Amino acid sequence: MSESIIKEKSFQFSLKIIGLYKELLSENEYILSKQLLRSGTSIGANIEEALAGQSKRDFIAKMSISSKEARETKYWLRLLKESEITSIEVECLLLDVEELIRMLTAIVKTSQQSLTKN
Repeated sequence: MSESIIKEKSFQFSLKIIGLYKELLSENEYILSKQLLRSGTSIGANIEEALAGQSKRDFIAKMSISSKEARETKYWLRLLKESEITSIEVECLLLDVEELIRMLTAIVKTSQQSLTKN
């Protein structure tokens, strides 16, 4: 799995989250939107940090944080969808974040395995 793929997918996801944030603000939704903006954009930021990691352990730690942020983002998206606070469709973003979670999980597991083999 190429690191540039996860980097680009997380960046594109962040842009979508920013767009959703703007839509939510226009509907006067300020609390969940702020949480979603923070966690949704943090995924890519932590991936960028991981790619500049000083060691394999640093890389794994940052990718793990990114995975946790993706799971938090999934929570906020599910909450938006199920609470019906807004009529904005978030199903596509839920699919996107699920893909990011799967990719990040695979990266972390593979990296941990390679670390224990060395």
